[in-house]
Amino acid sequence: MNEKTTNKTSGWYIFTGIAIVIIGLIVWAYSNAHKAIAPVTDATQLPGIETGSAPWPAEFNHLKQRLSAIGLPALTAEGTALHIHQHLDMLIDGQVVPVPTHIGIDQADQFIATIHVHDTSGIVHVESPIVQTFTLGQFFDIWGLKFTTTSIGNYAVGNSKVLQLYVNGTLYQGDLREFVLAAHQELFLFYGTPDQLPKTIPATFAFPEGY
Repeated sequence: MNEKTTNKTSGWYIFTGIAIVIIGLIVWAYSNAHKAIAPVTDATQLPGIETGSAPWPAEFNHLKQRLSAIGLPALTAEGTALHIHQHLDMLIDGQVVPVPTHIGIDQADQFIATIHVHDTSGIVHVESPIVQTFTLGQFFDIWGLKFTTTSIGNYAVGNSKVLQLYVNGTLYQGDLREFVLAAHQELFLFYGTPDQLPKTIPATFAFPEGY
């Protein structure tokens, strides 16, 4: 093999080696930038989750992190493929607890969650760019409030105290976090002793026209 052929062959090997290294670096960078986030198995460990006493403000500092952790997008505008509303009343230890304004709406960073609240009416908005199932647990995760089947904030089941969800006036018997949000539900979340349960459970809500 002459010197010209040898140099040509050596140059080819060097070029191929450099190309392989560059491709490898691109693949590594891409895979790390798009690494899948492990699904959350314990919602009580989400960043910024409130575990104290009522009332509970909406938490914004870690909202985008929580959305990413539960697999929901931070939208630049409200979705239109699915557009439904629910109304939520809460009675905690005999006290009415308001649903705070702007849950899921970060005005500073200008993004909005699929499930959100605009005002203090207690109306929950589900506005998604795709049609899928959304749950009560996701709503509280977006709120930034600890919510399990046996606790809300620092209020836990025990010593005759219960945590119950009534849907259109009827007691819901399933997993509270997995309750599926649907159109025009009146939701009444109750924590306390049986004697604190009101004689009349909220069963309906007059949604504004167009909701």
